[in-house]
Amino acid sequence: MAVLHSAPRIASNDGVTQALSAALGDMLVSAKEEHGEIVLSVKRESIEDALRLLRDAHDYQQLMEMAGVDYPARAMRFEVVYMLLSLTKNHRVMVKVSTDEATPVPTVTTLWPNAGWLEREVFDLYGVLFDGNTDLRRILTDYGFEGHPFRKDFPLSGYQELRYSEEEKRVVYEPVELAQDFRSFEFMSPWEGAEYILPGDEKAAVPPVAEPKTTEKPSDTGAGAKTDKKAARKTEANPPAMDKKEGGK
Repeated sequence: MAVLHSAPRIASNDGVTQALSAALGDMLVSAKEEHGEIVLSVKRESIEDALRLLRDAHDYQQLMEMAGVDYPARAMRFEVVYMLLSLTKNHRVMVKVSTDEATPVPTVTTLWPNAGWLEREVFDLYGVLFDGNTDLRRILTDYGFEGHPFRKDFPLSGYQELRYSEEEKRVVYEPVELAQDFRSFEFMSPWEGAEYILPGDEKAAVPPVAEPKTTEKPSDTGAGAKTDKKAARKTEANPPAMDKKEGGK
């Protein structure tokens, strides 16, 4: 007898985009299906109401992840992406909002407690503000870090570096200094190999062996009937000391 489960093994997108678009109404900016996923863009100020509707009326119970995206050429350069999962439908949707550096996005910690940590991550890495998050602190970068490292205009070397100061006996922050005095830059292809001996390569020069030791017959390996007979002997829990013949003293 076949057992029917409420959550299908493979979920279909048929009709989902139309149904969710109609449900979101004026809150919706655009809807599309891309790479097999349904992507819904909603108005920034309506994100909390839109996600509550998807959670309560359409069974997208879990907020699995949040992510930030940076498009520096846009006026609203940031996108905040919410990944929702329906356990009962075995289906996922992505919801997006757009914002800039100064305009906060309403928090969704009122809907999912784990959103607090996820919003802190987007704030830390992109600088997006979340209105209503009562604990909006950095979560991945260090104390005193300046800037937001996932922005496209953030320099690869950052703005500050930290080191332990023997004079002050503490960790100090100071502007990044790229000392080039003792660097030698080479643009040779790694496939061609260096034209000089690299550190450690001198160990590869092994002197030739005068007389290589080989095992051409069983007696050279120590194997044989005598060894098998000795290995089959039973031993006591506390074996006596080896005799002189076996190497004992």
